[in-house]
Amino acid sequence: MQQEENQAVMAEKPEFEIDEMKYQQFINEIEGNQNLHLGIIGGLVAAVIGAAIWTAVTVVTDFQIGWMAVGIGFLVGFAVRVTGKGISKSFGYVGAILALASCLAGNLFSICVIISKQEAIPFFYLLTRLNPQIIAELMKSTFSPIDLLFYGIAVYEGYRFSFRQVTEDELAGLTRAKA
Repeated sequence: MQQEENQAVMAEKPEFEIDEMKYQQFINEIEGNQNLHLGIIGGLVAAVIGAAIWTAVTVVTDFQIGWMAVGIGFLVGFAVRVTGKGISKSFGYVGAILALASCLAGNLFSICVIISKQEAIPFFYLLTRLNPQIIAELMKSTFSPIDLLFYGIAVYEGYRFSFRQVTEDELAGLTRAKA
């Protein structure tokens, strides 16, 4: 008896489906509001902040904490999403590239701070003396295979969090009753 009542109530409740026209209009509106240039700028700012945090944590703890890559990936991806408001894959690519660059920069700056302290060379003076060959040698000499895992996580997180999310309320506004 109870089961029949539940089925009767469910039969009265109309089912909804996404109205394709409304959905396409909604997507066109989002695409019109996305801004890749602002996403890049926001991501760059977050990448610089992330590299600075990575460096500070590494120098203070005297230990490279690879899980920082998760935070950097999130930070950069979130910044790209908020500033760029994008849904296309290009926003994910920007977030992924900038997250990786932030991790690499954090590692490089950490190495430079350590060298600066050991050799009593001013940090910014040391930075001005770097060239691609020196950077490659420094990164190679401090590389560990586990770095690839953490860089991969940062890339994934940077990509994943770079897209604008469509809320359930927005989707609810795009429905129509089934006939």
